[in-house]
Amino acid sequence: MSAIILGLLAETSLHPGSESSGGVVDLPVAREATTSYPVLISSGLKGAMRDAYETECRRRAIEDKTDLIFGAPDGAGGISLTDGRLLLLPVRSLNTNYRWVTCPYVLERFQRDLQLAGFKQEFGLPQLKEAQAIAVGSKNLYLEELSFAVSQDEKTIEIVAEAIKPLVLHQAVQKRLVNQLVIVSDDDFKYFAGSGLPVNARNVLGKKRKTSTNLWYEEIIPADSLFYTLLLPRLGKEALLPELLGMFDDHPYLQIGGNETIGQGWCAVSCWKGGQANG
Repeated sequence: MSAIILGLLAETSLHPGSESSGGVVDLPVAREATTSYPVLISSGLKGAMRDAYETECRRRAIEDKTDLIFGAPDGAGGISLTDGRLLLLPVRSLNTNYRWVTCPYVLERFQRDLQLAGFKQEFGLPQLKEAQAIAVGSKNLYLEELSFAVSQDEKTIEIVAEAIKPLVLHQAVQKRLVNQLVIVSDDDFKYFAGSGLPVNARNVLGKKRKTSTNLWYEEIIPADSLFYTLLLPRLGKEALLPELLGMFDDHPYLQIGGNETIGQGWCAVSCWKGGQANG
């Protein structure tokens, strides 16, 4: 069956919220249970896409097929969505502006998802130890407070960047991939994805005295993070995919997660078409 991969490049910071924690961060982002990577839970993604589709149908005055695509209270929808998985995480660097960081395990999982969706895309999966990295540029790289010895394997970087490009909407951003992409070890990536996300302090002020009535700390996923999700139609429902993706023709953006009124959650959507899902 036909399948499509959506690339979701964060244009603004994201807060796909999780339940309140008992730690320092009151409102953490949603994370995978096994890897602790930030994740866009499929139910939240489905809700965001459903709302955007309904809005676009009203705007264009076209037939609304929301229940057929996403499901009704008494029946399943025609298209399945997977969780939005993290592929590239922007990390501050002392050497340059910032770097897009990924790791062999994330790339392996991406390659497996491509195979699930029926895409004929393969690339090598390097093995790295802690404090080692593959990148283009200087021999020594500083990401946050960590130092990395760089193997300048331009061929590997180019192959991986080429596989990722279809998930990025903007050509200008695609051109930066090779120079800003860094592959680190799985353990180092877990540190950046697990402990390196920004945390914002937010406050509620009293109307009269302007004194603090509620201070809380909120974790966010930084802008320029790249996620992807698979759209898998049920057998016989392939014709619904163009109906759904048509909402991105004029405005290829989607708001995901919380804090919409303070500008968070906006992603640029890139549709990678043409896969024939296995099974």
